[in-house]
Amino acid sequence: MSGAQPRAVSTSVRARDRAASSIPLLGSELSVLFRRRRTWAMLLALAAIPVLIAVAVRLSSSVPSGRGPAFLDRISQNGLFVAVTAMLVSVPLFLPLTIGVVAGDTIAGEASLGTLRYLLVAPAGRVRLLLVKYAGALAFCVAAPVTVALAGAAIGASLFPIGPVTLLSGDVVQPPEAAVRLVLIAAYMAVSLAGLSAIGLFLSTLTVVPVGAMAATVVLSVVSQVLDQLPQLEWLHPWLFSHYWLGFGDLLRQPVLWDSFGSNALLQAGYVAVFGALAYGRFVTKDVLS
Repeated sequence: MSGAQPRAVSTSVRARDRAASSIPLLGSELSVLFRRRRTWAMLLALAAIPVLIAVAVRLSSSVPSGRGPAFLDRISQNGLFVAVTAMLVSVPLFLPLTIGVVAGDTIAGEASLGTLRYLLVAPAGRVRLLLVKYAGALAFCVAAPVTVALAGAAIGASLFPIGPVTLLSGDVVQPPEAAVRLVLIAAYMAVSLAGLSAIGLFLSTLTVVPVGAMAATVVLSVVSQVLDQLPQLEWLHPWLFSHYWLGFGDLLRQPVLWDSFGSNALLQAGYVAVFGALAYGRFVTKDVLS
């Protein structure tokens, strides 16, 4: 018993030391990611989507009901719908495209630059480096939809009136509560992109060409959405990582329906577990020193 206690204490100390040493590595990863011109260019491109939508609606005489994206005809009555419409427009291509670029570059980018071997010698450790790289990709998964939401709310408030919002259930909520719903939609999209980010991380461990991993990640997101539209494959739909991407409409009801959020989170967690394990299996056996 006397020998077991020191070993337990020693293990606890080592685990605490590893966690503490991971913080500077994560800080460095986030700093590098969000200081890149490419990252800011992608965020600015995402922010331009609600601006273009708002300006187009402002300059048009009227928006025919039932034409264009959902909520488009409500923008002129309430500027908060700019953010919701922009999120809906961004989901099929623009958000997956930016996530594919960031996730596909995680490991392959370091390998192509020749810095991966130095990160492992640091010593960062393969598992720790893999977790930090995925954490950085997740940070962008949060930043991307938040950028769309903030830009949409800002341009909507600038060009259109802001007032009580009529939800899909017919209930009316005040702007502060509507803003909370907008935050929930951004959180929903961040969760939705977690699975795609894990797929991109795995693909990034397979190659030293980051463009290849980026392209493959984006292509898989498109393929998943195409398959989700085929009625012949209805049995497969609940297993596709993009199946619940447009389910955030349930957050615009009173009371909020959490079924889609929970199902989406569970599905994305499954993809993170599977492709995280595949990325781990590939990365820990990968020869990066040759």
